[in-house]
Amino acid sequence: MLKKALTSFLCWRVRHISQQNFMLILAVVVGILAGLAAMVLKNLVYFVERFVRSWVTTEDTNYAYLILPLIGILLTVLYVKKIQKEKDDIGHGVSLVLRGISVGKGILNKTKTYSSMIASSLTVGFGGSVGLEAPIVLTGSAIGSNLGQTLRLDYRSLVLLMGCGATGAVAGIFQAPIAGVVFALEVLMLNLTMASLIPLLISAITAALFAAVFIGKGVVFSFDITQGYMLSNIPYYILLGLLAGGVSIYFTKMNLFIETKLNKWKNIWQKALVGGLVVSALIYFFPPLFGEGFLFLTEIIQGNGDALANNSFFYSRTDQTYLFLGFILLILFFKIIAMAFTIGSGGVGGIFAPSLFMGGVTGFFLARLLNTTFGLEISEANFALAGMAGVMGGVMHAPLTAIFLIAEITGGYKLLVPLMITATLAYLLNKYFQPRSIYTQALAAKGELLTHDKDKAALTQLNINDLIETDFVSIPQNGTLRDIVDAITHSNRNIFPVIDREGYYLGVVSLNDIRDIMFKPELYDQIKVSDIVNRSEDEVQIGDTMESVAQKFRISEYYNIVVLDKGKYIGFLSRANVFSAYRKIMSDMSEE
Repeated sequence: MLKKALTSFLCWRVRHISQQNFMLILAVVVGILAGLAAMVLKNLVYFVERFVRSWVTTEDTNYAYLILPLIGILLTVLYVKKIQKEKDDIGHGVSLVLRGISVGKGILNKTKTYSSMIASSLTVGFGGSVGLEAPIVLTGSAIGSNLGQTLRLDYRSLVLLMGCGATGAVAGIFQAPIAGVVFALEVLMLNLTMASLIPLLISAITAALFAAVFIGKGVVFSFDITQGYMLSNIPYYILLGLLAGGVSIYFTKMNLFIETKLNKWKNIWQKALVGGLVVSALIYFFPPLFGEGFLFLTEIIQGNGDALANNSFFYSRTDQTYLFLGFILLILFFKIIAMAFTIGSGGVGGIFAPSLFMGGVTGFFLARLLNTTFGLEISEANFALAGMAGVMGGVMHAPLTAIFLIAEITGGYKLLVPLMITATLAYLLNKYFQPRSIYTQALAAKGELLTHDKDKAALTQLNINDLIETDFVSIPQNGTLRDIVDAITHSNRNIFPVIDREGYYLGVVSLNDIRDIMFKPELYDQIKVSDIVNRSEDEVQIGDTMESVAQKFRISEYYNIVVLDKGKYIGFLSRANVFSAYRKIMSDMSEE
């Protein structure tokens, strides 16, 4: 019944609504759903964390920190692996979206619309040292993908709706629509034309407005800048940009190192237990590592930076400036370790919030150090904000996203120049030492990162099975020149595959190979096929990627390459046919 109704609706839509207008309507729908998802997740984690923090006292030490993150990680693993039975690593939400766009044909399964939300609320709500942005981006993208699949849209439309979902998710959770659109441009690397940019804008605005109405004021991470920057402080912002770049390099390398080690651990419960204990111990000694860290960032920006030492062993020593600065350095050092162990041991979360936290602490540290050492009066709040843009831009290789995000959550552009300086310098420094961002390293190593390469993305959409040509006349292994001449009279091709009785490919005979003897009847029964058959080194197996096929055509002079299935002859791929299909895909991707 539902299928019949859907079919009727789609037929009506084709007759009355153009594809472009239909995508605009869907952009509104996806924006509303992404904004709703952001509202649900943000409030869910807010209340879970509030409930959990009710267990935590304000005494000098609190043993609750030794158990809460561990409980959260164990509950997350139980839900993801045993209840939801997810096969994908939903702890890396943005990477899953990139993979879905690159090699997944724009398809994310239905469970992704809610699984990462539930899992991340358990991880972050109980204190796991990660953020909510990657889970909500995965949720938003999955909403767009599944809506498109239901409406039977093509790959290009599916990817656009995935981008709308991701854009709406970022815009909704931060109430930053410009940053959401720029995120799709920089991180997802969508092929933006005017026809695709407008739906992204619509989704971003819709999600931001929806979230602004329904997300409580105390839940959103936002604040107002009280003072602008001074031109005389520009050299210090340059120094901050370089420092933030160094911190972002440490962030990326340490995360990769720890997760690589943890991925070798096959027992998920042992890994969760050990990882949860490590995270719990770190948060016990350094309470600012608890959860997203936005509460402590807010304290820094409001001028209460000393609150970083609250509820820690260092609480009574904050009056000793350099000891306190040493404590800040330890927070920077251990934050990424806590984040990597949270995700690597089975927790679900993202790196948005950790990168913002480390950036804010970096800026605060530098400002406090310069003020204490040289008697300056640098704004610790402004340096914290600029540091947030720097580390985030470097880690994600997305300086524009970082700049606009900080500008939007602060309600203005008073710090635009310092934000540009720090984010750009940090990005360039990180890019020099880390050619790939934290999101794309693993995908690039597997050859699955195609969103950043339009040619590869087009090739991914081609299927060998759809391009195989089978109208070639074959010649038996024990045949003679007479059989070849007979095959020529029944074929419009100039090459003839030679196969044995079981269908295995032995080589090929070309018309050029027999041109000088094909008109000599006296040789028809004397020359054997085995005497003139050639076997080219360029062969394609039925499971090969189109990228490898294109590479073989590129380096060879052949117009046709044989396709085999475990040695058995299937057919040929022609250069002209493959190129024609590739041109059509590229045309569709670039179409306004």
